[in-house]
Amino acid sequence: MTTVTIALVGDLGAGKTTFIQGFAQGLGIDQRIISPTFILMRKYDVKIPGKLQNFYHVDLYRIEENVHEEVTNLGLQDVWKVAGNVVAIEWAEKVKVLVPTDTIWINFESLGENRRKITVS
Repeated sequence: MTTVTIALVGDLGAGKTTFIQGFAQGLGIDQRIISPTFILMRKYDVKIPGKLQNFYHVDLYRIEENVHEEVTNLGLQDVWKVAGNVVAIEWAEKVKVLVPTDTIWINFESLGENRRKITVS
């Protein structure tokens, strides 16, 4: 198994963090999942048996300059080297050239107060 990377794209309030909260719950993580907007990355232990080990929630909303340097400082490239890690990145369009080629891209579009269009590629 390799690292699984999920790249989330969409405007503020489009549902990216809510999606990640549900995804983490599906991985058996019972901790409260809040967006790591100011610390950029949080690590959680995956609670389901199998080959998955850690879940990383990354939020790049605040990064505007030196994105490559910031991602390097986070150690994200090292995280991608460990088999069994799951990485979900909000505002992933900022690191499109850095993410693994097999990254799953999910686009969120708000269609009103309680409606979203979600496209996976």
